[in-house]
Amino acid sequence: MAVHDKRYVTPEEYLALERAAERKSEYRDGEIVGMTGASRRHSLITVNVSSEFHRQLEDRPFEVHVNDLRVLIAASRLYTYPDVIVVCGEPALADRYRDILTNPTVLIEVLSPSTEAYDRGTKFEHYRTLDSLREYLLVSQSRPHVDHFILQDNGQWVLSAATDLAADIVLPSIQCQLAMARIYNKVRFGEIES
Repeated sequence: MAVHDKRYVTPEEYLALERAAERKSEYRDGEIVGMTGASRRHSLITVNVSSEFHRQLEDRPFEVHVNDLRVLIAASRLYTYPDVIVVCGEPALADRYRDILTNPTVLIEVLSPSTEAYDRGTKFEHYRTLDSLREYLLVSQSRPHVDHFILQDNGQWVLSAATDLAADIVLPSIQCQLAMARIYNKVRFGEIES
């Protein structure tokens, strides 16, 4: 569950606090929202997805980052930490600290019960304002299910869903594919997690 700090802070104040903090927080247009730790399933899925991308992209002009690189959505003054980021070409970084990315190509969020509605709704609205973003994946940690949004040439986002562990998800913007079986490798769904 996110923890909100209701007092207004500037982006500069947030960044100074965040860079010195032990725990990560998002910045949502003047408000600091604390982030909680991830479950075992969440962590496994994040590592599985990032490992697959890294393996497929290591000799190509892409970078893969996992939940520690901040992304700025300037149009809505949101600083956030996607679970997995793929950048095509040279990363555009916002300041001299080189820890704020502004040009992700693919963003992946592993859904948690406390963040799913936000990741599907408001956060995706923010992400869609990024000129560089071409694909967005929402990965369930409670069952095999991935929602894959692809930006079309006409500006529309098209959704496809994968639920079969034998399926592959094709990501045209980075010319990769993710096997559902690899995304969910070592993930056990029968166990109770918070």
